[in-house]
Amino acid sequence: MKLSKLPVTAAIAMTLAATGVSAQSITVYSAGPAALIENLAADFEAESGISVNIFQSTTGQVMARLEAESSNPIADVVVSASWDSAVDLKAQGDLLEYVSPNAEMVPDFLQDTHYVAQGVSALAMAWNRNSDVPMPREWADLTDPVYQNEVTMPDPAQSGTAYQLVTGLLTANGEEETWQLFSDLIANDMIVPGPNARALNPVLQGAKSVVFGAVDYIALGQQAAGEEIEVIFPESGTVVAPRPMMILNTTQNEDEAKLFIDFVLSEQGQQRVAERYLMPARTDIEGLRPGINELTVIDVDEDAMAARRDEILRQFRSISGQ
Repeated sequence: MKLSKLPVTAAIAMTLAATGVSAQSITVYSAGPAALIENLAADFEAESGISVNIFQSTTGQVMARLEAESSNPIADVVVSASWDSAVDLKAQGDLLEYVSPNAEMVPDFLQDTHYVAQGVSALAMAWNRNSDVPMPREWADLTDPVYQNEVTMPDPAQSGTAYQLVTGLLTANGEEETWQLFSDLIANDMIVPGPNARALNPVLQGAKSVVFGAVDYIALGQQAAGEEIEVIFPESGTVVAPRPMMILNTTQNEDEAKLFIDFVLSEQGQQRVAERYLMPARTDIEGLRPGINELTVIDVDEDAMAARRDEILRQFRSISGQ
């Protein structure tokens, strides 16, 4: 997709002049994809003259670094792959209140007074087209003997999105049916090797055939790069995983941090999000993949499931032998 040159430069220049901000730098901690934050940082610097220092890693490592630096905070802006992390940071009083004027086209459920979605991913099945097994349509299809020893799944204890999928299935199907599903999958020799990449790589390599709970934008990006995989969203339903952006209340660069949030939510910034096969947070920006309105989305009570996290992970470990 070709990026259009949009009039964000003038808007940023006017804001800089109005606030008296002199171009300097901000530090952004971001949970992948790496190419997205690198492109956003480069575009923002080109528009504003404000440089962006990046620490890019997993959500777990980003949160661990924030904790380790709590006595001497470094980050100004944090982008997480877990909505719960933003909820927790707000509850702890660690976030600056800010609602960007560019969030007008972001649905209410993707924003708060202290954080807003950069983009949204969903959970899917990723099937290797060159495998000897048929393409599945539903989650439960993978319990069929034809898929024995052919399925991988990210570990919900190491993947926030995999945990969200478990809670979605519990919400949609109830306790008994969901835990029976996972028991049947494990009995069918499904493996749970670790984080998302460890579940996807064996399928890309042809050692396994299907990922149960693939992060869609990662799999769609691999597909676009030429990998022989198909990304399937079951009609029975799946969960979405918004990626929150937030400003820490310890920032020494408040105005610059706000400008960065504004830029990511600009048309140009949201087109960058779409390039990475994420769903843009703004409803007026077209994506390169199915949008929320094209998916059957399971509405999960996040607070209730967060309160049960330890219990749910214990049950999953008991079934999977983790």
